[in-house]
Amino acid sequence: MFLRACLRRCSHSLAPPLDIRSHLMAQVKGAMKSKDAFTSNTLRSVLSEVYAADKTANDKVPSPIIASIIHKAIIRRTEAASKFLDASRSDLADNETREATLLMTFLPPLMSEADMDNSLKNIIDSLTAGGDVPKTQALIGLVFKEFYGRVDKSNVDPIQVKRRAEVLISENFS
Repeated sequence: MFLRACLRRCSHSLAPPLDIRSHLMAQVKGAMKSKDAFTSNTLRSVLSEVYAADKTANDKVPSPIIASIIHKAIIRRTEAASKFLDASRSDLADNETREATLLMTFLPPLMSEADMDNSLKNIIDSLTAGGDVPKTQALIGLVFKEFYGRVDKSNVDPIQVKRRAEVLISENFS
């Protein structure tokens, strides 16, 4: 009986999370059991945003939407940390930074820059293959539309995508 309980517990802890929601809920449950107030409060605040999105959508939102909610929460916390540092409140800034670091563990890994460049180059080549090259801004818009049609937004940093697309377009047409 002890062995069965141990195996059940071990297999449960070794199983990869099925989606971000279940992973968040499992971590909140674990943090509450271990009386880790910092982790449970941080994760419950994100879960409350997820539940609000569920109510707005009248259904459970998928993992990419949850990833974007977590990404926005990370951005809010890093901005708050910088404002706290500007106000000489390093204690509050440290707390916000710790929360942002904790939330980063729930995001899926981002696409590498090499993969991003490869995908963007293929898209740019396919859009400019006919010889009729649109203006730079129109081309950037077409590249973004095609890129995000192929790649999930939660797997890339949009700022990096924009920067790399502009660089690759300027290299091709300069």
